[in-house]
Amino acid sequence: MPANVIVDLAKTSETPRKIGLFTATGIVIANIIGTGVFTSLGFQLADIHSGFVLLMLWIVGGILALCGALCYGELAAALPRSGGEYHFLSRIYHPALGFMAGIVSATVGFAAPIALAAMAFGKYFAGVCGFGSPVVLSFAIVWLVSLVHFSNLKLGSAFQNLWTIVKLLLIAALIIAAFFVPNQPISFSPQPHDTMSIFSGAFAVALVYVMYSYSGWNASAYITSEIERSEKNVPRSLLLGTLIVIVAYTALNAAFLIAAPQDELRGQLEVGLIAGKHIFGENGGRVAGAIICLGLIATISSMAWLGPRVTMAMGEDHARLGFLARKNRHGVPMNAALVQFVIVNAMLLTNSFERVVVYLGLSLLFCALLTVIGVIVLRKKDVDLARPYRVSFYPLPPLLFAAVTIWMMIYLLQTRPTESLCGIATMLAGFGLYFLAGKRTS
Repeated sequence: MPANVIVDLAKTSETPRKIGLFTATGIVIANIIGTGVFTSLGFQLADIHSGFVLLMLWIVGGILALCGALCYGELAAALPRSGGEYHFLSRIYHPALGFMAGIVSATVGFAAPIALAAMAFGKYFAGVCGFGSPVVLSFAIVWLVSLVHFSNLKLGSAFQNLWTIVKLLLIAALIIAAFFVPNQPISFSPQPHDTMSIFSGAFAVALVYVMYSYSGWNASAYITSEIERSEKNVPRSLLLGTLIVIVAYTALNAAFLIAAPQDELRGQLEVGLIAGKHIFGENGGRVAGAIICLGLIATISSMAWLGPRVTMAMGEDHARLGFLARKNRHGVPMNAALVQFVIVNAMLLTNSFERVVVYLGLSLLFCALLTVIGVIVLRKKDVDLARPYRVSFYPLPPLLFAAVTIWMMIYLLQTRPTESLCGIATMLAGFGLYFLAGKRTS
């Protein structure tokens, strides 16, 4: 067969496996926006009452997420391959460290949040529609979304884009509608004592929960190999997706504060439902619940897409995990996707995954910290490496992100020692499994 025909066939077979900037950005947005933004404000109001300071929480948290996104963008452009922290840490430090991060990401990093979002979907759907078992509904949405992503990347891309657009439109509708109801007596202008509040312990504690709400800013780095012109589009998708979410989060919390009295929101988990009643009337809780419910579909979809790409990369590198690297004719890593599917269903059955997420909070922060610091390490270690994208204002973004992440890890160790120690134990277990997985020689 002529060489040019072989090249053309290769290009044709690879075309369905590539997604564009729009879908990559949508994955970042869908992966960030979950239930956190609809539940955090009630706890923040316990110690913070200034409208300016409350909005600054979401702006500061967004800036920190943006710092992390910029760093991941440089690494994804310089080291273009799917796998996220697994690939980056293996390349920058040592394969054992990357394998540890891969175990954390592929299991709890994606499977547990999928199960958590599915359970939330079941509860909201049953509450909004008034019928159905939340448990059955949680299984149903996982199965439906998984079937879509098992088929091919083109269908999965269209499905992801649709639900991300729906999520953003519904959030925009909620924000706009808030300005057509009687406003609460709250000011978003700086007040004399706001500077002290921003540097207070209450602000620092609230920032931990805000950063949890922003988790997912690194989403497209996990599927670098499936993105067209990844050296440009991965950094762009991380930057654009994070910026869009910063605007959405800040505006949404302003809408909640405008629509509902602080006394009703303070200490409450369902701030979205409470604000919804004030915005849309007596049935507003159902409207807000429907918005959250539909948005969770995009969250489940994005994580169902990303998780298998981590285990696929591990399968490509380790002989005894080689079965995880196999793809179907559409380029979907079926075995890796099935493994994640089984883990998610097991978590739904046990109903214990929420504790697992808390236990491994420290390990997830640790992996992100090592990756962001890796930008500095790699610049010193491999000076001649081609870097199509470089972090703006270097080295400020990695240093700022590292400082805040280290503070959050210290806070978790002090306040949640048992869960943090479990996270450390899991990381150590990941190191042990590396030596059992078998390194590929080819």
